[in-house]
Amino acid sequence: MARIRVENLCKDFVTDASKSIHAVKNASLSVEEGEVVVIIGPSGSGKSTLLRTINRLEIPTSGKIFFDEVEVSSNSDIRHIREEVGMVFQSFNLFPHLTVLENITLAPMRVKKMAKAEAHALAYTLLERVGLSEKANSHPNQLSGGQQQRVAIARALAMNPKVMLFDEPTSALDPEMIKEVLDVMLSLAKSGMTMLIVSHEMGFATAAADRIVFMDEGEIIEVAKPEVLFNNPQSKRTEKFLKHIL
Repeated sequence: MARIRVENLCKDFVTDASKSIHAVKNASLSVEEGEVVVIIGPSGSGKSTLLRTINRLEIPTSGKIFFDEVEVSSNSDIRHIREEVGMVFQSFNLFPHLTVLENITLAPMRVKKMAKAEAHALAYTLLERVGLSEKANSHPNQLSGGQQQRVAIARALAMNPKVMLFDEPTSALDPEMIKEVLDVMLSLAKSGMTMLIVSHEMGFATAAADRIVFMDEGEIIEVAKPEVLFNNPQSKRTEKFLKHIL
């Protein structure tokens, strides 16, 4: 069953000069339950916009979005998809005045009305999962970038999402911190979590992805298994991009 499916999704932005920028053009894609799909492509190709539109952080110009085969394209369905779909951004977006424990427990307690003791137990379990159980009482400014991003992953998991979206989660990290975040994501992938990931990390994409999506100029150009796309791309645009990065 497709956890997420988009049909002919378009997202346009209007500039100050009243010109339209077609950030996403007629994108159609599905992500099956338990599948890991990685979106790659040059900067400005519409990867992040597609992800943000799926999660309704951007309102689609046209097209349809389905979650568990139920259309969630209307404004009334935003709360439902936000509760079921976790998202991790380029920047960590942790609340600086709250401890790690408080950052993770805030949404479960407020949105899901989880009891404090239960939320705390869940938070410690998730911190153990991302290798940060000793940082529960630290504040974000006491953590490295990699540690903050792992807390952000734990915070998203605290809502028990059916799908996780990652928008270039390592792009703001120093090189030595990237591996610790990718290791957590790889562990999630191996556990069967449904994931849609925008990333420039080709080694991770090869190791974790069931399918790779290549985007350019707002269009989905090619979708294939990693070994097929990297070794035998069918599109000249894909081939040209891969020659620059591999």
